[in-house]
Amino acid sequence: MTELSTLWHDRYGDGAAASGDAAPAAVAGDAARAAASRPAAPAATALLERLLAHRTVRAYLDEPLDAGVLPAMVAAAQSAATSSNLQTWSVVAVQDPKRKARLAQLANAQAHIREAPLLLVWLADLSRLDRTARRRGLPSDANRYLEMFLVATIDAALAAQNAVIAAEAMGLGTCYIGAMRNRPEEVAAELGLPPRVFAVFGLTVGRPDPARPAAVKPRLPQAVVLHQETYRSPDDAEAKAIGRYDEVIRRFQRSQSMKEVDWSRQASERVAGPGSLSGRDRLVQAIRAQGYELE
Repeated sequence: MTELSTLWHDRYGDGAAASGDAAPAAVAGDAARAAASRPAAPAATALLERLLAHRTVRAYLDEPLDAGVLPAMVAAAQSAATSSNLQTWSVVAVQDPKRKARLAQLANAQAHIREAPLLLVWLADLSRLDRTARRRGLPSDANRYLEMFLVATIDAALAAQNAVIAAEAMGLGTCYIGAMRNRPEEVAAELGLPPRVFAVFGLTVGRPDPARPAAVKPRLPQAVVLHQETYRSPDDAEAKAIGRYDEVIRRFQRSQSMKEVDWSRQASERVAGPGSLSGRDRLVQAIRAQGYELE
């Protein structure tokens, strides 16, 4: 197998990808054909390999990051798409051990938040537009609406993913922290967030501990998530594909000495009711308390 074929196999598991190894081979072939006219084309294959190799890292070496890492990640983040160039996100870099420890407690006491040398808290930030409009003597009433909160949240997610890719290119590992929304008012107080700034998620960053390596977790087969032209009506094929994915996930869990549980069961339990949301069932109230009207 080529490196791309191996990564494709890891990402989808045995038999889970409908296209098997043919798809990465086709991608490599396209890059090779394009290389005749554009010598840099093989870089596309290298980029795809890097993306397919992504894994969540929760074990870090006790080493500080190089001084250039944070500005490089932020530059990558600022190179992401942003709606209407409004740039409605900000990020708080947390390196102080005591503050990281307090934030870890607010995020379900996750040890890797304390252990990582850097925690980035990504913010949906409309306050900057409020201030900019005010300095111009103009209203910013559109910021009252749900659309603008969605814009800021999407902007933050796009920026963060660019930062993750940059971090991985520098040999670092990351882990998204959705539990930063478990106790949002306390997170806002810890970070000194003004109105219309909301902590959407955290991101730990550090050098992966080779003694505790992370593995590529298989994803649902493309046949389940990819729709052509219109949304495909759910059918027996979807159920069968998810059933095969349950087997793939159990094999992955077995290889990692994890408790074996079907993805379909885990996902269903996760959406069973408000009790499974770890306090986030009251998120609308918390977001409004942070100054977002969500009209």
